[in-house]
Amino acid sequence: MLMNRYCWMAGLFLAIGMSVTGADWNQWRGPNRDGKIEGFAAPAQWPKELNRKWKVEVGEGHASPLIVGDRVFIFARQGDDEVARCLELVTGKEVWRQSYPVPYEMNQYAKEHGKGPKSTPVCADGRLYTFGISGILSCFDAACGKTIWRHEFSKQFKTTSPIYGVAMSPLVDAGLLIAHVGGHDSGALMAFDAKTGEARWRWDGDGPAYASPIIVTLGGVRQVVTQTQKFCIGVAADSGKLLWSIPFTTDYDSNAVTPIVAGDLVIFGGYQERTFACRVRKTGDQWTAEKVWETSDVTLYMSTPVIGGQRLYGMSQKRAGQMFSLDVATGKVDWKGEGKFGKNAAVFDAGSVLLALATDSRLHVFKKDAAALTEVACYQVADTPTWASPAFAGRRILVKDATSLTLWELAD
Repeated sequence: MLMNRYCWMAGLFLAIGMSVTGADWNQWRGPNRDGKIEGFAAPAQWPKELNRKWKVEVGEGHASPLIVGDRVFIFARQGDDEVARCLELVTGKEVWRQSYPVPYEMNQYAKEHGKGPKSTPVCADGRLYTFGISGILSCFDAACGKTIWRHEFSKQFKTTSPIYGVAMSPLVDAGLLIAHVGGHDSGALMAFDAKTGEARWRWDGDGPAYASPIIVTLGGVRQVVTQTQKFCIGVAADSGKLLWSIPFTTDYDSNAVTPIVAGDLVIFGGYQERTFACRVRKTGDQWTAEKVWETSDVTLYMSTPVIGGQRLYGMSQKRAGQMFSLDVATGKVDWKGEGKFGKNAAVFDAGSVLLALATDSRLHVFKKDAAALTEVACYQVADTPTWASPAFAGRRILVKDATSLTLWELAD
């Protein structure tokens, strides 16, 4: 009873905070899962440094932080525990903390990435959903941290996570929590009632990869589009019915790129494979996904590009990390950077500029230009590698490094 009363009071304050702040960075790659920072106002002149507001230790892992109203949510590992935390945005002060034990041994070929978690939580309708490195799916009350429901899938699948651990970030749509659960060669894309955790539908045609799904309307049908272990697929968002699929495999079964949508085109890519766009259509009862263009000049690994106008901007894995721009309609590459940008980069469209956080802990600001790559500013934002994608709120930037979380502020 006391916990319920506390949750009610905390929920009231959380709702008040949300009404003040405005747009939330509540999931992987932002509110629309597309890497766009809406309403960002670039300064007339970029400052020499960013203002550091606070820094707190939160644990290891590559999960991105979230900003919801005046609250921050972060999911990380401390020792053998996976820990979900809520902090005050302005101060970094802890509001609540929940943890559960998850002993885990990382695959020997990915030990440098640590024991996770890698999956970014999603916050919706007053609830926080996390997906742990070993495949534990949890729902918390976002106001007070109370555990609402939890699933682990050892009785349903041979393994509960892919070879290198869970990395796909779940999404919430129309009252459903959608996640690709299970492990290598044995899994299912599933939808759960977001309130109760009860299973609503499943597609068990393939095991999970490391890519995160998106929701998009194609051919007049709302669908979940994602990369699985061996395919690029679209399933009906309300039923899980498979609508279309494209065979797509990469070395080491490492499909990890979030699909990109530009009009009626869906863009896919993967480790040492051609980047390609397909047009998804429905004719009668039949669905087709026809390739429109493909290019071997750009290959994608873990870094997901972003649409800016008629261009796709991102980081190719070639030349040890090479920034690029290409024409979305034709696939023709406009330019490629010199290379050696990093092992990974989180790239965002911020209106007149691109923001790119590389693994070397530097936040780069580029002019958004189809003619050339022009850097206008660069900031050191951490002392250890930054594999996690940052979160944005106005001119505030949350950066997760190896073990800590830092709030930076861009001032005129």
